[in-house]
Amino acid sequence: MSEIDHIAQIRDEWGALKPAFLVDLLAALDADDVKSVRALTRELHAADMADVLQAIEQPRRVQLIAMLGKNFDVEALAELDEGTRDAILDDLPNDVIASAIKKLDTDDALYLIEDMERSEQVEILSKVSKEDRVTLSRGLDYAENTAGRLMQTEFFAVLDSWSVGKVIDHARSSKDIPDSFVEIYVTDENERLEGAVPLSRLLRSNREKRISDIMDREQTVFSVTDDQEDVAYKFEQYNLVSAAVTDSTGRLVGMVMVDDILDVIREESDDTILHLGGVGSEEEIGGSVVETTRLRFSWLFVNLLTAILASWVISLFNATIQQMVAIAVLMPIVASMGGNAGTQTMTVAVRALATRELGPVNAVRVVFRECAVGLINGFLFAIIIGLFVWWWFGFGGLGLVIAIAMVINLLAAALAGILLPLVLDHFESDPAISAAVFLTTVTDVVGFFSFLGLATLFLKLGFLKS
Repeated sequence: MSEIDHIAQIRDEWGALKPAFLVDLLAALDADDVKSVRALTRELHAADMADVLQAIEQPRRVQLIAMLGKNFDVEALAELDEGTRDAILDDLPNDVIASAIKKLDTDDALYLIEDMERSEQVEILSKVSKEDRVTLSRGLDYAENTAGRLMQTEFFAVLDSWSVGKVIDHARSSKDIPDSFVEIYVTDENERLEGAVPLSRLLRSNREKRISDIMDREQTVFSVTDDQEDVAYKFEQYNLVSAAVTDSTGRLVGMVMVDDILDVIREESDDTILHLGGVGSEEEIGGSVVETTRLRFSWLFVNLLTAILASWVISLFNATIQQMVAIAVLMPIVASMGGNAGTQTMTVAVRALATRELGPVNAVRVVFRECAVGLINGFLFAIIIGLFVWWWFGFGGLGLVIAIAMVINLLAAALAGILLPLVLDHFESDPAISAAVFLTTVTDVVGFFSFLGLATLFLKLGFLKS
């Protein structure tokens, strides 16, 4: 069966797992039908198996792994989200985890054990080879979200004095090189990185040529301490497929592959979306009720405080609202339009900051552009809402009040939407986390204050009748 046919059997047109497939699998698990379980999952890619594990309940996950035995592809564990990974590892014996680690690249093995208790890490590492134990222990010493954690220590490196022929012969006979690589790294006798040779160039070169004569000396190299966001940015910016990682002395210690970077890019984009919604980056769809509640409570509490502030602003104009009931009906329109307009600006700004398209060089120009957009939209919607209010309530003065308030609040929303992310980013605070709450406060307070303030002024001047 081709891969396309197999995918069509287990996934629908939108890419989700077919309910019928899961029903058959769960039925086989309930019946302890090992033969059917293995038949249903025989052709599954590791990523597909990870999706299956995430789609079923915890007891069934461990049961599925146990029934598959040696047929279980341990790479599926490295494809799991953190919540599912931790739940499965908690129920797996350390011997099984150690056996899985032996079959994985170092970056995937580190992902499995990085969040475990130190005592568990030590016990698991004691069950692997000395070489793997040293490598993984060194990897755990690197800070999270750095190139040192992201890299794999399996790479193909040769001395700069070797010939092309010697490199090819070594590649054919050595068992220590990785299964997949796209370039060969060149080092001196002290293992310091000198350059890299793409495989395509190596295969087109004469055997007698020295490897140092065909290598690229200028290349993108990362340090083990580089932040994974910077690594991902350079991979995207310079269209990299792989890149070397060196320690503080310039010694080659690993490489980063593009498949790992895709995971980072997805993780960072997921974090941004979750933060914009006031949700913690740790939250996952399979999380427990208690944990999910805990992660959401803090920002909801901040939102409550800002809502109280907006309500306090409204309370300052109680007399005005009592004189004219129509004002109470129209108040939410100004605040709502400002909030939506500000969110549009803020979303674009946060994304531009994340992709490094927005910075000190073009910040002023972008601020002026957003102000211009806010003013133009403000005037356009001022005309629309002003005419609508005049038609609805028959008060031309009230239409003018809400029109002016609309212009003021949409301009304030544009300014807040662009300046808040810039200021938060300047002070090294994630704008995706905090900007939304502050933006809501600005648009609500400015919207209510401008509308109610203008209404109060117009009532005193006699332009409105209570």
